Amino acid sequence: MAKIKITLKKSIIGKPETQKKTVASLGLRKINQTVEHEDTPQIRGQVEKVSHLVTVDEK
Repeated sequence: MAKIKITLKKSIIGKPETQKKTVASLGLRKINQTVEHEDTPQIRGQVEKVSHLVTVDEK
């Protein structure tokens, strides 16, 4: 299965608690931190919810 790289580009300070939990569940803690996940519908759904905070690079 394909992999995607997700990078946190904006701060989660002042964002709703649900968005903070979504970012944390993706494994992101600091700005400019990058994590790699399998490209599944579940991960894509989480990324869609916080798309204004992250960038996605497809391999």
